[in-house]
Amino acid sequence: MTQRADIPILSSIEPLAAGRTAWLVDIWGVMHNGVTPFLPAADACARFRRNGGTVLLLSNAPRPAPSVVEQLDRIGVPREAYDTILTSGDASREMIQRSAEAGRAIGHIGPERDRGLFEGAADPVPLAKAQTVVCSGLYDDERETPETYIEILALLKKRGVDMICANPDLTVERGGRIIYCAGALAKAYEDMGGAVAYAGKPYLPVYDLAFERLAALRGAVVSCGDVLAIGDGVGTDIAGAAAAGIDCVYVASGVHAGPGGRIDASTVAEIFADSEGWPIAAMNGLAWG
Repeated sequence: MTQRADIPILSSIEPLAAGRTAWLVDIWGVMHNGVTPFLPAADACARFRRNGGTVLLLSNAPRPAPSVVEQLDRIGVPREAYDTILTSGDASREMIQRSAEAGRAIGHIGPERDRGLFEGAADPVPLAKAQTVVCSGLYDDERETPETYIEILALLKKRGVDMICANPDLTVERGGRIIYCAGALAKAYEDMGGAVAYAGKPYLPVYDLAFERLAALRGAVVSCGDVLAIGDGVGTDIAGAAAAGIDCVYVASGVHAGPGGRIDASTVAEIFADSEGWPIAAMNGLAWG
């Protein structure tokens, strides 16, 4: 197994594509930064597909896959770069459905654009009446921080409300700026003793769903050894792949590598110094050749 001290930094993913039938590729941080598409990454995925591989974009986006497809279209990520998309929003809908079927009143913390999570599953109630709250993000992630929500979270904790976190990411890079995600609010809620159930990476249920989707696409069971995971989140993409027994590649972004998102051997060693899982290689950007 690759050790922290000898994680190679590659300029091309091509050598690692040999023998793989499928990739699980993170979206935000690998395919785009929320504003700009990373076209070399899209080209690498398209080349892998042309060689017979299957690309499943596995995202912690707190929205169902169709809305993510629309976002990728707007940003300019070409559809030939992927076969399908699975999001933590898809996994969250199953959890919301189960809570609704159990008769629980479900509230929502997050922007209006994430309301698609509830379609066909439940009608959100005001937080004051909620027994379960779905957190899909901050209401205004351009201005707010987790500290903005301390009083709201304290009131929910006092009432014994449980939380479904629809995006376990703590932060993402948007156009060169770091913004907070639902995972940061969920962590704050857990820190004060609140109960949180997570949908998405690094938790295994979303990987089980991913392998079911891959098997359906390829018409045969796909093993862990057939798959390569690619992502920029140490605590989500890399840790999740390691827990699922999947080889993974770390792609640098501003989330862990700082402004500009560039890495060298010393940066990689620092990033993974305290990590329980680590990648078989690292890249400054997903590319082929």
